[in-house]
Amino acid sequence: MNAAKADRIPEDEASLQLNDHGELRHLLTLEGLDMPLLVDLLDDAEGFLTPEDNLPARSDALAGRTVANLFFEPSTRTRASFDLAAKRLGADVLNLDVNTSSRKKGESILDTIYTLEAMRCDIMVVRDASVGVPAYIARHVKDHVSILNAGESDVSHPTQGLLDLLTIRRHKGSFADLTVAIVGDIRHSRVARSAAFGLQTLGVGALRLISPAAMAPDADDMPFANIIDNLDDGLADADVIMALRIQRERIPNLDGIPGPDEYFASYGVSRNRMRLAKPDAIVMHPGPMNRGVEIEGALADSAQSVITEQVANGVAVRMAVLERVAKSLERR
Repeated sequence: MNAAKADRIPEDEASLQLNDHGELRHLLTLEGLDMPLLVDLLDDAEGFLTPEDNLPARSDALAGRTVANLFFEPSTRTRASFDLAAKRLGADVLNLDVNTSSRKKGESILDTIYTLEAMRCDIMVVRDASVGVPAYIARHVKDHVSILNAGESDVSHPTQGLLDLLTIRRHKGSFADLTVAIVGDIRHSRVARSAAFGLQTLGVGALRLISPAAMAPDADDMPFANIIDNLDDGLADADVIMALRIQRERIPNLDGIPGPDEYFASYGVSRNRMRLAKPDAIVMHPGPMNRGVEIEGALADSAQSVITEQVANGVAVRMAVLERVAKSLERR
């Protein structure tokens, strides 16, 4: 991580997320949110989960509200998940694509936001490739608007972090006795960062970050984690293993980055390597997957994989967050 990230989020950004009553108004990062709030969000999300053969949970919690999805960076899972979450809560949903937005024509991001405010959009879900955009918008919106970070450069992806935490909790219960191993491009991964800080807040027993040196985080950025460059050492007796793809689109210089075959040989999570972990270990991946690079395809489809559960839990988490910020807007 670069020096700016190593300095942590600004204190005012952490406080910006809460309203005067201490309720969640914006969700920009998991850093700075306390354990009770994270646990409440996970509990709320669990309440939206239904058996696979049942109809999905619905409510009218967002009836009369309008949710605008502003994705200035490509997305499949996160965008579809927020879209479904908002509709299942009864909201009107507006999807804005970068390829058709006026921002591509030169309009400033704030002018886009002010236009959507005038259209009475209450909650704006923002994904952007630049650092600081969600917080910048949150500082400029009116009191009746909430901003949710749906992926910010390589800095933060809070709802992905929450769905990962929910998935782990549903399979493992308490975090205190767990060893969690995150494998792959840690340095350029907003997923790894959000998961790591969420796990720290919930008191994970041990967190291991495993990657080649070129993809490792700065040691002082996440001092609570063990940074490891040997996969076998990192997987030994782990309870949870999360594989990450190489974020090639975020790496300005690919020197020192192994090719697909070399990477899989040294850092690919496979059925054979899973034998090093505990017998009941689960394997996770935030997607999109590169089978045969960071994870063996057969393992991704195995009984140890909870990857599709992560996707299902993502809708429930986003419903919980949307409902939570909508309630805070009522008390503004």
